[in-house]
Amino acid sequence: MKKVFNFQWLSVLLLALVLAGCGTAEDTKNKDASQDTQQAEKTSYKVTDDRGVEIEFKEVPKTVVSLQPSNTEILFALGVGDKIVGATEYDTYPEEAQKIERVSDTMNFNSERIIALKPDVVIAYTIGDKDALKPLEDAGIKVFVIQSATTFDDVYGDIEQIAAVMDVPDKGNKLNEEIKAKIAEVQTKVKDVKTPKNVYLEVSPKPDIYTAGSSTFQQEILDAANVNNVFSDLNSWAKVNEEDVIAKNPDVILTTVNYTEDPIGEILGRDGWNTVKAIQNKAVLSIDTDISNRPGPRIGEAVELVAKAVYPELFK
Repeated sequence: MKKVFNFQWLSVLLLALVLAGCGTAEDTKNKDASQDTQQAEKTSYKVTDDRGVEIEFKEVPKTVVSLQPSNTEILFALGVGDKIVGATEYDTYPEEAQKIERVSDTMNFNSERIIALKPDVVIAYTIGDKDALKPLEDAGIKVFVIQSATTFDDVYGDIEQIAAVMDVPDKGNKLNEEIKAKIAEVQTKVKDVKTPKNVYLEVSPKPDIYTAGSSTFQQEILDAANVNNVFSDLNSWAKVNEEDVIAKNPDVILTTVNYTEDPIGEILGRDGWNTVKAIQNKAVLSIDTDISNRPGPRIGEAVELVAKAVYPELFK
């Protein structure tokens, strides 16, 4: 009876093992199928652009056309610059961007050439004719529109959006944290300046002199560097006359002009400006126009450029 009893239990045990084995195989099969479904669902994703248009991507874009230099810089900073097949004439950074085919001058673009390139997505912008993008969309090309940034928060948002389009959200978050850390590092050095210096920022020289007032990207750069923009009372980009600048009597003059032979010498030699403190102390400096004007991943560098120019003694 003992042998029979053991055999019966052995039979039951073997049956249980077989059933368990079948159950495990079936569970594994179902789990694999579920993972495949989840993977397929993950491959298809949607991102909303600044027009409020939700664009669906069935797979991560392999080829991209960028119609704004700042967005090109963002793509490279996210590690996907090698996917850009078309860019603008002003895409100069990083160096690899200069080798990309030119399809735009930033204001106008060659829609026929872009269509021929068959990009998976075009990263466009909101400036200009709203109907200009229609031929691209009519050709079946996905167009993701980014509104031109006017604040640091806009830049962080642009980076998040482009990172979402390229399915690299973690890299987008990391890049934003690096930028914020850079700005914080500069601000730590200038925070103890009790009386910020008065600065005049010139973005266009004589005969049509232009500066940046409030509600501009440049105003935020100046604020972050703890300097006082003498024309912060003006809104947006503003044309000013020479008497206005002389009356403001800035301590420092910064120029982003890079298309004249000697922008600093031209400012120093202007008639009637000899009473201005910046002229008397030869405190006229040039800052990189691309870094200071592009709302992209180098905004931390822009803040540092201004701070170093105005408070050099704090960076020795």
